[in-house]
Amino acid sequence: MAVLTSDAVGRIHEASLELLSDPGVRFEHDAVCSALLKAGATLGSGSQVLRIPRELVEECLERAPRTVAFADRRGGMQTIPSKEGACVWSTPGVNWWRRGEVRPITSADLADYARLLDQLPAVDGVFGTALADVPPKTADIAGLRIMADNTTKHIRVLCSSPAGADTMCRMKPVVADTPWFSIGFTAHGPLRWTHLALDIFARTAGHGIPITINGEPMAGTSGPVTLAGAAAVGNAEILAGLVVNQILDPGRPCIYNLGLAHVFDMKTAVAVTGAPENHLLAGVSAELARFYGLPSCSWVSTEALAPDAQATLEKSIGWTTHMMSRVSLVWGVGQLESELTVSPAMAVIDQEILDYVARYCRGITASDDALALDVIREVGIAGEYLSHEHTFRHFRSELYEPGILWRGKRGDHSAAAAGDLAARAEERAERFIAAEREPCLSDDQRGEMRAIAAYAAEHE
Repeated sequence: MAVLTSDAVGRIHEASLELLSDPGVRFEHDAVCSALLKAGATLGSGSQVLRIPRELVEECLERAPRTVAFADRRGGMQTIPSKEGACVWSTPGVNWWRRGEVRPITSADLADYARLLDQLPAVDGVFGTALADVPPKTADIAGLRIMADNTTKHIRVLCSSPAGADTMCRMKPVVADTPWFSIGFTAHGPLRWTHLALDIFARTAGHGIPITINGEPMAGTSGPVTLAGAAAVGNAEILAGLVVNQILDPGRPCIYNLGLAHVFDMKTAVAVTGAPENHLLAGVSAELARFYGLPSCSWVSTEALAPDAQATLEKSIGWTTHMMSRVSLVWGVGQLESELTVSPAMAVIDQEILDYVARYCRGITASDDALALDVIREVGIAGEYLSHEHTFRHFRSELYEPGILWRGKRGDHSAAAAGDLAARAEERAERFIAAEREPCLSDDQRGEMRAIAAYAAEHE
């Protein structure tokens, strides 16, 4: 499902290159500015503003790998882009929604959430969250340790300080030499990369850590209200971030993410994340990334405050359009309130939506076995197929089977199933969280991770 013609993709690309050369981009980091100037950038009209020539962009695009691999801790490796479909992650957040109550996320909540996500088949990666019971300066380190102790899936850390980045680099070999966690950062535009983002890029360079480079223009505020104009600004920011990373660490795996682009609701002054325009911008992200030969990224979000009908509607359309646009990596499992809130019940509902969408996107096969002419002739006129071996052989793979959607008759709607979708999802989430399972870290690994985190907390 293409949202842009090839001509439109080329026009946005050319517009972004023009922006990189005039007015350029502000890089609020002296060492990064020096490296860029040495590589061929030129001074712009303001302090720390640099102009990036087309040739430098093209050179750095050539350095960037065409694929990016994410390791889990069960010996698996998922590579994007993939012919098998998108890689799916959970979501960051600040608040925790359970049975109608909302409060700040704690360390125990993150542990519960990681255990739940570890058991949802559609989820490939677990995202860090804010932690209300940990000092802000070490919350990112604590989050990585908690997630590593409660999931074996790939981890996307929240990295909020340069010192935290250094500590995470020390933690990486304790668990594995593979890319078992990744990071990312967003341009705070328009056309601006902050010192914090650039310092984290620099400190994590050379450690084999994949990075997501996010452009996040808000159409109507930090970018033109027209989607093409907002895309041109966000694309320029991403290309600038890619140039920085390839200069600091040639060949570093980079994921292109324009899918975080927002739109601004002129009536309510809300930064919207679950609108049709957001899904269109996710498609733009996928097409521009393919144009550059890079993996793409986006999110599926909702403004809904609870796992209700609005959340299910917006996220159903979001997951469908993202999968049909062939976005390489999509996060959003469990997301509510424009990424402010996470919900175990919503995560279970998202799993259901993803199963549904996966079956739809798989389409119909017209092989000889699927057409089943011999079976049709064997059953004959006015026969039945229910007891035929062909039905037993194919029904599980051919037919979508829901987990929490209701398919019974009204008379069968027992008290146990009488709750609404969110209540059934909440009940299933609680069973997953409470389930006993094998430890995710050895005692030695757990002890060393705690020691590194304690040292960082004491010496920062």
